[in-house]
Amino acid sequence: MRIRPCVLSLSLLATVLLAADASARQAPTRDIKVISSAGARAMADACIAWAEQNKVVVAMAILDWGGNLIESHAMEGAAPNAIDTALLKAKSALRWRRATSETNKTVRSGENLAPTFMDDFPQPGALPVMVNGQVVGAMGVSSPDGEKCAQAAIDKVFKGTTSASAR
Repeated sequence: MRIRPCVLSLSLLATVLLAADASARQAPTRDIKVISSAGARAMADACIAWAEQNKVVVAMAILDWGGNLIESHAMEGAAPNAIDTALLKAKSALRWRRATSETNKTVRSGENLAPTFMDDFPQPGALPVMVNGQVVGAMGVSSPDGEKCAQAAIDKVFKGTTSASAR
């Protein structure tokens, strides 16, 4: 009868050791996708093409997943503060991981006022850039139709591998 508790103890010990070994095998790092400089330039070019087709003047800022500016551009005739506005919008889209138009709605409704005191700029015109469910950056555009321009750029450059949608 003493064998049974011993066998039970040994199988419990083996289970614990196997579970510990499995967790130790998980990688201590993970792969992160990033927008390349060439990808950001292609996004800017696609947004410019959309703006020219729609006869609007825009400025844009493209950030990587960590909030670093990797591309910016202002079309001739853009307002002096247009790049700053685009950058602030892109930072807000990246932080909240949603279109700034959606963040704007939550602020205006009073549902969430955090963006107003967190130095965000929840004005429509920016989208997060997502690849396979992972946020890889954001694009802000200083224009009333900025999100349309950003979406056109994302669609053209990432060809179906992205989703830039509000949650």
